[in-house]
Parts: sequence; structure tokens; C-alpha cells
Amino acid sequence: MTHIGNHRTRPPVPLTDRDRSGSYAVSAEFYDVLQADQDAECVRRLYGEDVEDARLGVLDVGAGTGRVTLMSLLGSRVCVHAVEPARSMRAPLMTRLTSLPAAMRERVTVHPRPLDETGLDEVADVAICHNMIACVPPASRDRLWPAVADALVPGGTFLLQLPPADLPEGESTHVLTSQRVGEHEYGGRVVTSPEADRIRTRFDYWARAEDGVLIENSETFWMWPTPRAEMADDLREHGFVPLAERADPAVLALRNR
Repeated sequence: MTHIGNHRTRPPVPLTDRDRSGSYAVSAEFYDVLQADQDAECVRRLYGEDVEDARLGVLDVGAGTGRVTLMSLLGSRVCVHAVEPARSMRAPLMTRLTSLPAAMRERVTVHPRPLDETGLDEVADVAICHNMIACVPPASRDRLWPAVADALVPGGTFLLQLPPADLPEGESTHVLTSQRVGEHEYGGRVVTSPEADRIRTRFDYWARAEDGVLIENSETFWMWPTPRAEMADDLREHGFVPLAERADPAVLALRNR
């Protein structure tokens, strides 16, 4: 079995409208149906070449249901560390991983705690934060960055999908492409609006049968906008060195100290 490095045994949980804070109880059910295929294409485009070049390991911070994790297992021969504290997101992640061949499962470890509680030490030469840092309050990022640095080897690459740079001017709605599963149709929308210094992002989901609505529910997350230059300066203070801008400006690439 490939050596996976030393470790001692996704972002702070989102804020929701009701008392299910951080559970992803609504989003976990609908994410793979409505958004995962598009996200899988995105992660291959943004991080695929770096994963192929990995020689020690890949760290997936805020793994969710596993799009970066699965891409990393398929695109490399190194070990993968998937960090996902939310139980409802780990459930589909673990189901996905258990369907893989045994030899591939031996290369992946799922950590059910925030990264700064895992004790991971120089286990990867590529670290990826995809679709999660926007929901991490700035004060909490100060705990996350040192944990990423510890988990990476010196000179390792850190790839960060940037949050929105600014607050939106007003409320906007993005309708998700509906999908049919058997006799039922699944759909949703994302409503974003500015509120003080944050972005309120509400996901509305539904499932319908021929005779009416089966499920209708919502979940709200808060995002903290941060300009690219400000994010880079913050990471410099934690020992990261920004690399040349990528083809897609949504990603900030850095080198570990």
C-alpha cells in the first residue's frame, strides 16, 4: 500500500434559516442530482493537470460529495485526503467511494473533522479548496491557512477557488436545470442578495410527481466576498507565495512556504 504520510488523530458550517445549522440536510439530497455533473467538468478543467502531476498526495479541503476527491483518484496514483466535517455530505461521499475498486479505495482517507483538527502533516503536494472558501468567515480563515500549510510539503501547490470579489448590487436568481429521475422531476434555484458585508445565498429545491409537489425546501448560506488581491495578501502572511495567474481567474494558485 502506498505511504500516506503522518496524521494525528470544510469550512465552518454554513448558517441556515432554521435549527439545522451546518447539516446540509437539504442541499445534500439535491446537490448530486442538480449540480454535480457540471461541477465534475469544472474540477477537471480547473485542477486536472495539477492532480496528474501530484507525486505524494492530494488534499481535498471541504470535499462535499466528492467531485474533487473522485477526480483525484481517477487522475493520479497518489493518496487522497478528503476533509469533510458535515455528516450529510459525507454520506454520499462514502457511498461513492465504497463503489470503487478496492485498490482505489485504499488510496483515499476521509477525515470527518475540520482540517485544523486532523493533524495532517506533509501528506500532500497538491491541496485544493473548491467551492467552499466563500462560506468561511475571514476570522476562521486564519485557522484554515496554517492547517493547509502543515498538510502540504514545502513547495507544494495550493489551489483556491476564489469567493466573489464584491457584494452584488441587488437580488438575483439563477434557475438550476431540472432533472428527471424515474417518474419524478427535480429542480431548484439560487437566490443571492447583499446583506451588510455578506452575501445571502438561498437554495430553493423541489421534487414533483405528475400529481403535484413531493418535496419543497430551502437552505441558506452566507458568503464573505473577498477581492483577489486581498486574499493573496492574507495568504502571504501565512507563508504562501502566489504563482502566475491561471487561465481561469476564478482560481488562485500559490506555493507553500
